[in-house]
Amino acid sequence: MGAIAVHEFVSLDGVFEDPSWTAEFGFDPEMGETIGRITRQSGAILLGRRTFEMFAPAWSQRTAADDPGAPFFNDSPKAVVSSSLDDETAERTWSNSRSLGAYDADRIREFADEYEGVYVSGSGSLVRSLLGDGLLGSLHLFVYPVVRGTGARLFPDGSAPAKLRLRHHDAYDNGVLHLHYTAA
Repeated sequence: MGAIAVHEFVSLDGVFEDPSWTAEFGFDPEMGETIGRITRQSGAILLGRRTFEMFAPAWSQRTAADDPGAPFFNDSPKAVVSSSLDDETAERTWSNSRSLGAYDADRIREFADEYEGVYVSGSGSLVRSLLGDGLLGSLHLFVYPVVRGTGARLFPDGSAPAKLRLRHHDAYDNGVLHLHYTAA
């Protein structure tokens, strides 16, 4: 199976919902290099429905001139985990997209088997399920130096316990930490 790599922007208290709050910290060029390394190791994108519906209008209109990540997001095969979205709607929403149906670990393994690596961003419910089923290859947390106090947390109360091993870390000039974890 191709490795599944997750990338998340989170606050110190674990909020990852609508990361527009990250804008005040700027985007350190070294962060871009790190995210670029993660995406270059991926041949496909896997997203939950809500993240897919947020990413599709944002990325589908961008070009490489707007953002160097645009070709990866627009040209890569994309799969969305959703019980309510079909293949035709997924493709019409964002090119090179298909629906995998409701979460099914075996179906996700089959999808990941098709590619060297699979990239996931956002998609909290999906990420928690991947971790619980042992499908998560690596977790890249970009931790911002802010406490949000409210908002959806990547790992809310009631999340399944998991042990992770820190593989690498970076500290950027804007105060953001990159923490790269794999399963322990």
